[in-house]
Amino acid sequence: MQKKVAVVLSGCGYLDGTEITEAVSTFICLSQHKTTYHVFAPNQKFSPTSHFKDDLLENHFRNALEESARIARGKIQDLSELNPKQYDGIILPGGYGVVKNLCTWAQDGHKCSVNKDIRRVIEDFFDSSKPILAMCIAPALIARILGQKRSVTLTIGNDKATAEKIIKSGCEHVECKVDDFITDRESKVISTPAYMYDDEPFKIFTGIQKAIKEFLEMA
Repeated sequence: MQKKVAVVLSGCGYLDGTEITEAVSTFICLSQHKTTYHVFAPNQKFSPTSHFKDDLLENHFRNALEESARIARGKIQDLSELNPKQYDGIILPGGYGVVKNLCTWAQDGHKCSVNKDIRRVIEDFFDSSKPILAMCIAPALIARILGQKRSVTLTIGNDKATAEKIIKSGCEHVECKVDDFITDRESKVISTPAYMYDDEPFKIFTGIQKAIKEFLEMA
């Protein structure tokens, strides 16, 4: 039976939304395995950051769903419409939008507030024992949501400051190379560092490719 996967984005661009290479790599790998996937994003406003000057664009607002649609080629749905019962697993590419638009980790760290819809779906996938794959900084969001339920093992690579906050969330952190991944088999949570390392795109893709293969074997 063909598997069906939900992919959650948080905008378009690594400084204020989804990291584009990670998202596109996800789509390519799922397609490679002939896996059906649907894309979701929150329908909410955020303050964008210039990807040319790396400056916050004051008095400007964009919509995370509209921006994510650029990556998904328009084939996208509001995150509020995501029903975990209809999917075999969920994937979250990284990018700063995860900790800015899906939660407030960027400002508040491990005590952050979380978008109610992403909390709902992550808890539902976890409680239904369906696999969750988080890339780049996205494991921080998973730690905040699941840390009070179980000490899930995660990785964001070798960023010690973020790793310490993940541990404070109630989860375990393991260092991992850019082209590899970590699996918590009991919790069915997979994570890969991706662009937590400023490395070659092929190494990023390799880590994602390996993680998705593991993810689909669990789905």
